[in-house]
Amino acid sequence: MEVIPRNEEKIKKIWKTALILLILTSVEFVFAFTLPRGLLLYAIFIGLTIWKAKYIMMEFMHLGEEAKPLFYSIIVPLIFLLWLVIALIREGSDIFLMRW
Repeated sequence: MEVIPRNEEKIKKIWKTALILLILTSVEFVFAFTLPRGLLLYAIFIGLTIWKAKYIMMEFMHLGEEAKPLFYSIIVPLIFLLWLVIALIREGSDIFLMRW
């Protein structure tokens, strides 16, 4: 049985990815305990979460090396799904407020 040598380039890429995700998570953690609760904090959390999800998709699902149409076929429906959730929450709260 043959031993496969270590690929230093892949190891560096994994550590770089872990470091970037650690930094983003640390920023979220700092914001959680320093900013007052409100729309700004929620917007920052949503933005950083989407950024982390995009980075994870690009690195671990190897979408960064794929063709752009495949990337957009995943990201564009995600944006519309996010819009749908926001619209449904907003409409639901408006209907709830009209009933009272």
